[in-house]
Amino acid sequence: MTELDKLRHLLKHWMEHNDAHVSTYDEWARKAAAMGENDLSDILKEITCESRKLNNLFQKALESI
Repeated sequence: MTELDKLRHLLKHWMEHNDAHVSTYDEWARKAAAMGENDLSDILKEITCESRKLNNLFQKALESI
């Protein structure tokens, strides 16, 4: 396995791992909103959004290989 093959594998893994976190962030954003913690919910929503952007970058990196 070449270093590029390893990187391709890692990028896919990082995307999957990040997706799991995105789901958790989103879930807790909803829970925070339900508790009336709107500022916290907004921050968690922003984290969710930024994490999705990160996955787009992982995808771009994967496509560039």
